[in-house]
Amino acid sequence: MNKRGGKLKDIRDTASDAVEILRELGTPGVQESLDKAKEIAIIAKEIMETMKTPEWRQNLENIQLISQNMNSASSQIGDAMKELKETGVIEDAQRLIKTAKTKLDFLGEGGIGSQDLRELSASFKEMLQSINGLTDELKLVAVDSRRSGTLKNVEQTIKEASDAYRTVTKSITKLES
Repeated sequence: MNKRGGKLKDIRDTASDAVEILRELGTPGVQESLDKAKEIAIIAKEIMETMKTPEWRQNLENIQLISQNMNSASSQIGDAMKELKETGVIEDAQRLIKTAKTKLDFLGEGGIGSQDLRELSASFKEMLQSINGLTDELKLVAVDSRRSGTLKNVEQTIKEASDAYRTVTKSITKLES
Protein backbone atom coordinates (compact mmCIF):
# COMPACT_ATOMS: atom_id res chain seq x y z
CA MET A 1 0.00 0.00 0.00
CA ASN A 2 2.85 2.28 0.59
CA LYS A 3 3.73 1.95 -3.02
CA ARG A 4 0.16 2.68 -3.99
CA GLY A 5 0.00 5.67 -1.72
CA GLY A 6 3.14 7.12 -3.37
CA LYS A 7 1.65 6.60 -6.81
CA LEU A 8 -1.62 8.19 -5.80
CA LYS A 9 0.26 11.16 -4.42
CA ASP A 10 2.19 11.46 -7.72
CA ILE A 11 -1.08 11.30 -9.69
CA ARG A 12 -2.66 13.90 -7.41
CA ASP A 13 0.38 16.23 -7.75
CA THR A 14 0.39 15.78 -11.53
CA ALA A 15 -3.32 16.52 -11.75
CA SER A 16 -2.86 19.54 -9.51
CA ASP A 17 0.00 20.78 -11.73
CA ALA A 18 -2.14 20.25 -14.84
CA VAL A 19 -4.99 22.24 -13.30
CA GLU A 20 -2.58 25.03 -12.41
CA ILE A 21 -1.22 25.08 -15.98
CA LEU A 22 -4.75 25.23 -17.41
CA ARG A 23 -5.60 28.01 -15.02
CA GLU A 24 -2.50 29.96 -16.15
CA LEU A 25 -3.38 29.39 -19.81
CA GLY A 26 -6.75 31.02 -19.18
CA THR A 27 -5.25 34.28 -17.86
CA PRO A 28 -5.53 37.38 -20.10
CA GLY A 29 -1.73 37.83 -20.42
CA VAL A 30 -1.18 34.29 -21.68
CA GLN A 31 -4.20 34.53 -24.00
CA GLU A 32 -2.82 37.78 -25.41
CA SER A 33 0.57 36.17 -26.00
CA LEU A 34 -1.03 33.17 -27.68
CA ASP A 35 -3.12 35.45 -29.90
CA LYS A 36 0.03 37.34 -30.97
CA ALA A 37 1.81 34.05 -31.69
CA LYS A 38 -1.17 32.97 -33.80
CA GLU A 39 -1.10 36.27 -35.75
CA ILE A 40 2.64 35.87 -36.37
CA ALA A 41 2.11 32.30 -37.58
CA ILE A 42 -0.60 33.48 -40.00
CA ILE A 43 1.65 36.26 -41.36
CA ALA A 44 4.57 33.84 -41.72
CA LYS A 45 2.34 31.43 -43.62
CA GLU A 46 1.20 34.23 -45.96
CA ILE A 47 4.82 35.24 -46.58
CA MET A 48 5.76 31.65 -47.36
CA GLU A 49 2.85 31.39 -49.81
CA THR A 50 3.90 34.65 -51.47
CA MET A 51 7.45 33.38 -51.84
CA LYS A 52 6.13 30.40 -53.78
CA THR A 53 4.55 32.58 -56.50
CA PRO A 54 6.19 32.79 -59.93
CA GLU A 55 6.49 36.58 -59.63
CA TRP A 56 8.49 36.31 -56.41
CA ARG A 57 10.79 33.68 -57.89
CA GLN A 58 11.29 35.82 -60.99
CA ASN A 59 12.20 38.78 -58.77
CA LEU A 60 14.79 36.67 -56.97
CA GLU A 61 16.25 35.54 -60.30
CA ASN A 62 16.36 39.16 -61.48
CA ILE A 63 18.17 40.21 -58.31
CA GLN A 64 20.69 37.42 -58.86
CA LEU A 65 21.24 38.51 -62.50
CA ILE A 66 21.71 42.12 -61.42
CA SER A 67 24.27 41.03 -58.86
CA GLN A 68 26.15 38.97 -61.46
CA ASN A 69 26.08 41.87 -63.95
CA MET A 70 27.41 44.25 -61.31
CA ASN A 71 30.24 41.85 -60.47
CA SER A 72 31.05 41.47 -64.17
CA ALA A 73 30.96 45.23 -64.73
CA SER A 74 33.20 45.82 -61.76
CA SER A 75 35.66 43.28 -63.07
CA GLN A 76 35.59 44.83 -66.55
CA ILE A 77 36.17 48.31 -65.18
CA GLY A 78 39.05 47.01 -63.10
CA ASP A 79 40.57 45.30 -66.13
CA ALA A 80 40.12 48.39 -68.30
CA MET A 81 41.74 50.63 -65.69
CA LYS A 82 44.62 48.18 -65.36
CA GLU A 83 45.09 48.16 -69.14
CA LEU A 84 44.96 51.96 -69.29
CA LYS A 85 47.59 52.20 -66.55
CA GLU A 86 49.77 49.59 -68.26
CA THR A 87 49.64 51.40 -71.60
CA GLY A 88 50.61 54.65 -69.91
CA VAL A 89 47.88 56.62 -71.68
CA ILE A 90 46.65 58.23 -68.47
CA GLU A 91 50.14 59.21 -67.32
CA ASP A 92 50.99 60.58 -70.78
CA ALA A 93 47.84 62.65 -70.83
CA GLN A 94 48.58 64.00 -67.34
CA ARG A 95 52.16 64.84 -68.29
CA LEU A 96 51.08 66.56 -71.50
CA ILE A 97 48.38 68.54 -69.74
CA LYS A 98 51.01 69.75 -67.22
CA THR A 99 53.31 70.69 -70.07
CA ALA A 100 50.53 72.52 -71.87
CA LYS A 101 49.58 74.34 -68.68
CA THR A 102 53.19 75.37 -68.16
CA LYS A 103 53.39 76.64 -71.72
CA LEU A 104 50.10 78.51 -71.37
CA ASP A 105 51.31 80.08 -68.14
CA PHE A 106 54.45 81.14 -69.98
CA LEU A 107 52.29 82.61 -72.76
CA GLY A 108 50.41 84.60 -70.17
CA GLU A 109 53.66 86.14 -68.99
CA GLY A 110 54.32 87.50 -72.47
CA GLY A 111 57.63 85.76 -73.12
CA ILE A 112 57.05 83.59 -76.15
CA GLY A 113 59.16 82.96 -79.20
CA SER A 114 58.72 80.99 -82.40
CA GLN A 115 60.54 77.98 -80.93
CA ASP A 116 58.22 78.11 -77.93
CA LEU A 117 55.21 78.18 -80.27
CA ARG A 118 56.51 75.10 -82.11
CA GLU A 119 57.05 73.27 -78.82
CA LEU A 120 53.64 74.33 -77.61
CA SER A 121 52.04 73.15 -80.83
CA ALA A 122 53.89 69.80 -80.58
CA SER A 123 52.81 69.44 -76.94
CA PHE A 124 49.21 70.12 -77.85
CA LYS A 125 49.35 67.61 -80.67
CA GLU A 126 50.80 64.98 -78.33
CA MET A 127 48.13 65.78 -75.78
CA LEU A 128 45.43 65.45 -78.42
CA GLN A 129 46.85 62.10 -79.50
CA SER A 130 46.83 60.92 -75.88
CA ILE A 131 43.27 62.10 -75.38
CA ASN A 132 42.31 60.41 -78.64
CA GLY A 133 43.99 57.20 -77.44
CA LEU A 134 42.15 57.44 -74.14
CA THR A 135 38.88 57.94 -76.01
CA ASP A 136 39.59 54.86 -78.13
CA GLU A 137 40.34 52.79 -75.02
CA LEU A 138 37.15 54.01 -73.37
CA LYS A 139 35.18 53.13 -76.49
CA LEU A 140 36.51 49.57 -76.30
CA VAL A 141 35.43 49.36 -72.68
CA ALA A 142 32.02 50.72 -73.65
CA VAL A 143 31.59 48.04 -76.33
CA ASP A 144 32.35 45.34 -73.76
CA SER A 145 30.00 47.03 -71.32
CA ARG A 146 27.13 47.18 -73.81
CA ARG A 147 27.47 43.46 -74.39
CA SER A 148 26.86 42.84 -70.71
CA GLY A 149 24.17 45.55 -70.55
CA THR A 150 25.91 47.71 -67.94
CA LEU A 151 28.16 50.75 -67.45
CA LYS A 152 26.34 53.66 -69.06
CA ASN A 153 28.75 55.88 -67.15
CA VAL A 154 31.50 54.87 -69.58
CA GLU A 155 29.52 56.45 -72.42
CA GLN A 156 29.33 59.68 -70.43
CA THR A 157 33.09 59.56 -69.82
CA ILE A 158 33.75 59.04 -73.54
CA LYS A 159 31.52 62.00 -74.33
CA GLU A 160 33.39 64.16 -71.83
CA ALA A 161 36.76 63.04 -73.23
CA SER A 162 35.56 63.81 -76.76
CA ASP A 163 34.34 67.23 -75.60
CA ALA A 164 37.74 67.88 -74.05
CA TYR A 165 39.40 66.84 -77.32
CA ARG A 166 37.21 69.25 -79.31
CA THR A 167 37.85 72.09 -76.84
CA VAL A 168 41.61 71.64 -77.00
CA THR A 169 41.47 71.37 -80.81
CA LYS A 170 39.58 74.66 -80.98
CA SER A 171 42.15 76.27 -78.64
CA ILE A 172 45.05 75.10 -80.86
CA THR A 173 43.31 76.41 -83.95
CA LYS A 174 42.93 79.81 -82.28
CA LEU A 175 46.58 79.82 -81.15
CA GLU A 176 47.86 78.88 -84.59
CA SER A 177 45.78 81.63 -86.26
